[in-house]
Amino acid sequence: MPEPQALHIAIDGPAAGGKTTVARLVAQRLHLLYLDTGAMYRALAYLALRTQTEADNAAALRRLCEAGCIRVELDVTAPMGFRVFAGETEMNDAMLQSKEVNAVVSTIAAHAAVRDAMVAAQRAVAAHGAVVMAGRDIGTVVLPDARVKIFLTASVDARVARRRAQLASAGIDAGSHRLEDEIAERDRLDRTRAISPLAPAREAHVIDSSAMSADQVVAEIVTIVERARAV
Repeated sequence: MPEPQALHIAIDGPAAGGKTTVARLVAQRLHLLYLDTGAMYRALAYLALRTQTEADNAAALRRLCEAGCIRVELDVTAPMGFRVFAGETEMNDAMLQSKEVNAVVSTIAAHAAVRDAMVAAQRAVAAHGAVVMAGRDIGTVVLPDARVKIFLTASVDARVARRRAQLASAGIDAGSHRLEDEIAERDRLDRTRAISPLAPAREAHVIDSSAMSADQVVAEIVTIVERARAV
C-alpha cells in the first residue's frame, strides 16, 4: 500500500464524465504526476485485439498483464500526460478510443483477474509518491487511503458532447445517438459488474459538472485539496 504521507488524489466517475481532462489539469495546477488508469485497460483491449485474445478469456488476459505487456511511464511532457505501452507499441489517444477498443474494453475490465493485475500496477505507481489518478475504482479499491477523493459526474447529454469532442480531437467522427447508446451501455456495465462496480467512495466529494467548465471543476477540486492539506 502507498505511504500515507504521499498526496494521492483519486478522481472517479462514469464514462465521458470529464475526469481525465480534469485530473490532468489538477495535476498541472498542483505540480503532481498524473495517470488515467482507464488507458491501461484500453491498452490491454488493444493488445487483446491485436493478439486475437478473446475478451472473455480472463486467464489469457491476465497473462498479458503479468508478462509486462501493459506498462505505464509517468511523463508530464507526453501528449497524454503519461505514456502507456501495449507490448512495444506506445499508444496514442486515437488507438485507445477506437470503436474496436470501445466494443470490448468493458468486458475485459470486468474480469477479477485482470483488475487484480491492474490494481497492483496502479498501486506500484502511487507508491513512488504524490499522484493524481483518474479511473472508476481509485477511491474505493486502488487507493482507499487517498487523502482526497472526488467522484465526478455529469448528465448523459453533457457526457455525449464531451466524448464527441474528445473523439473529434483524435480524428474520429461519431454520431450523438451512437455515443449516447455506448455511454448508457458502459454505465450499465460499470455499475452492475460484480468486481469493483462504479460507485462513489464513502468519503468522496461528489461534483456534478454538467453545467461547469473544466476550469471551474479544477478550481473546486484544488480548493478541496488545499483544505485537506491544511488539516
